[in-house]
Amino acid sequence: MMKSQLEKIPKESGVYLMKDGAGKILYIGKAKQLRQRVKQYFVPGRDGRMMVPFLTCQVKGIDTIVTFSEKEALLLENNLIKQHQPKYNVLLKDDKTFISLTINHKHQWPMIKIARDRGKPKVGSLHFGPYTSAFAARQTLDLMTRIFKLRQCSDRELASRTRPCLLYSIKRCLAPCVGKCTKEEYDTEVKRSISFLKGNDREIIKELKREMETASGNLEYERAGALHQTIEQIEHVTQSRQSIVRSKGKDCDIFALYHEGKHHIIVKLIYREGRLIGADHFKFIELASTDEEIWESFLLQHYQEKGPPEVLIPIELRYKESLEEILSLSIVYPKKGEKFQLLKLAEKNAKALFTKEQLKEELLLDLQETCDLSHCPVRIECFDTSNISGTDLVACMVGFRDGKRDKERTRLFKIRGVDKPDDYGAMREVLTRHYTKAKEKDELPDLAVVDGGKGQLNVALEVFKELGIASVDVISLAKEEGRHDKGLNFEKIFVPHKKDPIFLSPRSSTLFILQQIRDEAHRVAIAYHRKRRSKRVIQTELDEIPGIGPKKRTLLLKHFGSVKQIKEAKREVLEAVKGLNARDIDAICNFQQK
Repeated sequence: MMKSQLEKIPKESGVYLMKDGAGKILYIGKAKQLRQRVKQYFVPGRDGRMMVPFLTCQVKGIDTIVTFSEKEALLLENNLIKQHQPKYNVLLKDDKTFISLTINHKHQWPMIKIARDRGKPKVGSLHFGPYTSAFAARQTLDLMTRIFKLRQCSDRELASRTRPCLLYSIKRCLAPCVGKCTKEEYDTEVKRSISFLKGNDREIIKELKREMETASGNLEYERAGALHQTIEQIEHVTQSRQSIVRSKGKDCDIFALYHEGKHHIIVKLIYREGRLIGADHFKFIELASTDEEIWESFLLQHYQEKGPPEVLIPIELRYKESLEEILSLSIVYPKKGEKFQLLKLAEKNAKALFTKEQLKEELLLDLQETCDLSHCPVRIECFDTSNISGTDLVACMVGFRDGKRDKERTRLFKIRGVDKPDDYGAMREVLTRHYTKAKEKDELPDLAVVDGGKGQLNVALEVFKELGIASVDVISLAKEEGRHDKGLNFEKIFVPHKKDPIFLSPRSSTLFILQQIRDEAHRVAIAYHRKRRSKRVIQTELDEIPGIGPKKRTLLLKHFGSVKQIKEAKREVLEAVKGLNARDIDAICNFQQK
């Protein structure tokens, strides 16, 4: 920008619009004194914000709109940002996702699960949250499934069951699918779970204690013991979260801003009636705004509807009084005390969202949505088989937790009941053997992945049905035949009760974690198959030596290391091997001459 152009900018308060050579608006700002504020952008080293040099090198013109007051400038800036959506301004988008726990309370047999909705939550369900991350929501869901015995199976599974699944045996479900409870008993459990999510845990504990005393008085000691265990679990949780309960019950929202490089994130903690009931976050990149401008623009856009009576933010705003008048709420910048500690909690949450673990949670949640899974797939087990022309049939199971390989959860299988190349039979045998033991030990995963197509998926579903396992999701993953469009190979996911597969392009974020899991299982299966085949080939060759049984074969291989070394060994070397007699040595020498 030429100095002469900057001198023509008005001195009054108002709004400035920075444009590029094509007239496109890059940035919109406000100022008490327009000329003084705009000049600051073009003084080298005056403004240390990362994106300012990128902005100013593109600016070819600046328009201004003069206003009567700072309050009018604030409102006009907000309206213009929403209208023009400049690249370097804070702009809230409606397409972000909200992670929450939902209860389909209008269903005959409601259940709790994690949901991620875009914009407003879906009607027909109760929503609790939103949560800062999938991890936080998952922890709450795990707690809920331990305390409240609501179903975890899908609607289809619920309608088709003829006997209770494992969850009923371990007292994690009331088994409404087969009539093990009445509608009144189940509804009571639903009401308690809703009340707990609303924060009314004290009322639940009082009610449970009354029931426990009644059961004990009626000599129902087993029921009284179960109720006592539930009370202890709830009390443990409520005691561990005392740090998120305010001593004063005033409703408020607490905000924090964290940024690294060009990436910015704002975290919001939601306090109602003195309790932290949920959180939300907002991500931005490439902002040319100061922290103060970010907060002013964000609050104006965020509170288009009525907000809480009080908002806590980490800096003091110049236009605080104007914002409070516009938004009808109190904006507080605490420097000490309880409110200051709440700001620190929000800052801790904001920083946590930049960790790699958060990215993994997003991938797992994407996988849950794409495959319509009933659980977030924290624990995944993938199965693969390997053989060549039907010989040396083997299989493996590779375990993953939170998207990472769990080497302790690797299992290798020799296929016993299949003599010919039968992938379906091999998969049936492996799944039956593994999940029979896993069911007994209560070590079931959230998701089982089988390598193959629709046939392998049907085999897995039949095995789970026979074993009475309803709490594990199952999918199969297969490569599509080569395509001619750009030479790309696509992946197909087969899910239960759907005729057509889900196609994943090579650029899908969900594909990343599935390919990693499938490829790792494939690698382990092939490695195990090669080891078995190599061992069989060696044993078969040494079987040709008369008088050399399994023990002496092992002795020779340990001493010489390979069949080749055995073939090249001289007689005097063989005579030095303890455990071989003269007849054995003669047989080995004859073997060497073949």
